[in-house]
Amino acid sequence: MADSSGKGIVYFVGAGPGDPELITVKGQRLLQRADLVLYAGSLVNPALLQVVRKGVPCIDTAGLTLEEIVEFIKDGVNAGKLVVRLHSGDPALYGALQEQLDLLEEAGVPYEIVPGVSSFLAAAALLGRELTVPGGTQTVILTRQEGRTPVPAAESLPELAHHRATICLFLSVHLLSEVVRGLKAGYPQETPVAIVERASWPDARVILGTLGNIEQRAKAAGIRRTALIFVGDFLAVKGRRSLLYDPGFSHGFRGAK
Repeated sequence: MADSSGKGIVYFVGAGPGDPELITVKGQRLLQRADLVLYAGSLVNPALLQVVRKGVPCIDTAGLTLEEIVEFIKDGVNAGKLVVRLHSGDPALYGALQEQLDLLEEAGVPYEIVPGVSSFLAAAALLGRELTVPGGTQTVILTRQEGRTPVPAAESLPELAHHRATICLFLSVHLLSEVVRGLKAGYPQETPVAIVERASWPDARVILGTLGNIEQRAKAAGIRRTALIFVGDFLAVKGRRSLLYDPGFSHGFRGAK
């Protein structure tokens, strides 16, 4: 897909949470047209690559550095190729996206971003729960426990826990003790917790518990990575009926009865 200058373009495509059918139609179409694919092999389901044309290079970037990845992209785009950089979930969430875009902008390399289904949405579907419940919390906090990657002090778990909102933690299950300790600053011990491992994959697992017992349950299940942690009353409460479909509530599309 070269432009008038002979340059190609790179598309950052959200691959979805794992199930190959959860990639967007646009994302799949771009994979079918791609001249070069770079994918995060440690997270992206390789079944997605089955739609790539025969002979098109598919490079696993799990063992590469940022500079090496960007060099592959630049070389491909400058050669007039349509390059697909395949990210797990949605690239905007914990996808190491911005650092790639910054270098590409410096080099004048054109790019577009195609959103994907985030793993937290696939996990909520697996749990069969609405994250924002009428009459209950209306806020969802997506965050992570501080580890080797620091977190701003104002966004520490003890600070966020005081909101009593729905919290979803990425990249934190291996630090579950610290997570529980931080959350107890604002949530009572009986607050429901769910750990969802490999949401949307065939071997997905769900561990349910409370802040008081989730550590023991996760340890017994052997969950140490590739899992999300959900905390909040949304896991237990039914909430109230929404006004949107209440016969006594009028809006622009329906009068009250």
